[in-house]
Amino acid sequence: MNRMYLLLFGLAIALAGTALWAFNTVLEFEKPAIDLKEDLSTIGQGRFIALSVSDQKSGIRSVSATISQDGKDHVVLSENYPGGTREQALSPELNLRGLHLKDGPATITITAEDHSWLKNRTTLAVETSIDTVPPQIGLISSAHNVNAGGTGVALYRVSEEVTRTGIRVGDRFFQGYPYAIQAKPCHIAYFAIPVSASKGGLKILITARDKAGNESSVILPHLVREKKFKDDKITLSRAFLEQKMPEFRQHDSRVPATPLEAFLFVNETLRVENARTIQAAGSKTQPKALWEGTFLRMKNAAPMAGFAQERTYLFEGMAVSKSTHLGVDLASTERAPIESANSGVVVHAGYLGIYGNTVIVDHGLGLSSLYAHLSDISVKIGQNVARGETLGSSGSTGLAGGDHLHFSILVGGEFVNPTEWWDAHWIRDNVTGKLTETASQEAPATQKAQPAKAKAKGKKKKARG
Repeated sequence: MNRMYLLLFGLAIALAGTALWAFNTVLEFEKPAIDLKEDLSTIGQGRFIALSVSDQKSGIRSVSATISQDGKDHVVLSENYPGGTREQALSPELNLRGLHLKDGPATITITAEDHSWLKNRTTLAVETSIDTVPPQIGLISSAHNVNAGGTGVALYRVSEEVTRTGIRVGDRFFQGYPYAIQAKPCHIAYFAIPVSASKGGLKILITARDKAGNESSVILPHLVREKKFKDDKITLSRAFLEQKMPEFRQHDSRVPATPLEAFLFVNETLRVENARTIQAAGSKTQPKALWEGTFLRMKNAAPMAGFAQERTYLFEGMAVSKSTHLGVDLASTERAPIESANSGVVVHAGYLGIYGNTVIVDHGLGLSSLYAHLSDISVKIGQNVARGETLGSSGSTGLAGGDHLHFSILVGGEFVNPTEWWDAHWIRDNVTGKLTETASQEAPATQKAQPAKAKAKGKKKKARG
């Protein structure tokens, strides 16, 4: 009997606890939380309101959003939720044209209500400005004659402040950076041309997105000079693989034990991963040019392999793998000093898979240089280096068969032909010359405006006298 009383007493306590919890839940005073994920001070056509709503007690009952202008409310979101929904992410689209809204001031109001008996409610009002006019783009530079596998440079203006702008080459985007010509603001962008580019077969666009999310683009007129690159066959000996593959296992436990499987993993899987690391390093660029003059070539070095060579690897007479050589191989003496091709900041210094000991130097505006297969490295990440400053010594680390330097130039993380940047004439015609040419084109207009202004002042003084 006592046991029965105890069981009933325990059940009563449990029921009371449940009832108390339910009572506290439905009669709680905490309001839902609304969290906007981005700035809505300016909005454009096709913009989304990214937000999340949460209520950790009674849960979310409903969420609504309206946009108001000239005394009229337009519903853009109305959702109801069952009990138990504690958090919800939302992104309703603002179809401004469909709502017949005009450019100018408006108010976005978001309301969230919970499941409490009190129907706790949170209302968030955001004053905004509707802007559906995309930025205008004006090309400044001319004569965009580019080589397949090479670099292009363009200068242009946009009509308003933008959050993202640059040049799109196929599916690759290259960031544009603020610049000034004759103290007038504009943008400059370096971009890479694919090795496979042909005349008339490449679409290049200048793009810009403003604060409201409006985007515009214009075609960049250009001429592609097609270029043929060599093919090469490399025979892999078992002795070479047995000697070289253990180095990769020391750095990566995923490398298989058998020589050929190890090589296939290194040449294919690891190569792709290394490319991602290089692209990430290339994104750590300064928004200004750090380089000046032609880029230095390794002293007294003989070329061993060229840019964009298509390599086929043979093992015991059979083709087993392929790769594209995205640099120039140069060799002189063993452990030769390796100098920075131009001034910049070190953004990578360490072991990098197929490239072995590697240094990457940022030269600003998305332009960088890479030095691979080094035996040792004498610089650190974040270090400023001058043109000609020693970075380390040549070696045979990584996927190298002998002591040499693998040298690459990259634009926006994409490999381009380094030989262009060794050529003073090419740099003058395609980079620095464009800047001076643009400045000289704009100078006469400035000079003509000054006498006119002075003449107007003279007339004003004469009228006073």
